[in-house]
Amino acid sequence: MSERRQVLLRVDPAVHDALIRWADDEFRSVNAHIEMLLRRALTDAGRMPSKAGPIRKRGRPRTRDG
Repeated sequence: MSERRQVLLRVDPAVHDALIRWADDEFRSVNAHIEMLLRRALTDAGRMPSKAGPIRKRGRPRTRDG
């Protein structure tokens, strides 16, 4: 699996609260929800890189044993 990059994102507290509620409604973390929204925006704009890996599956990552 490819390495994930960390990004510091500063947003208005009201926007953050709205993102938390929206992510909770979709059973996602805020981080996963923001990535989904960014990917959707890139795709809609025709700017999604073809080499981008798939979005991570929901739930806990598998262990090496499982």
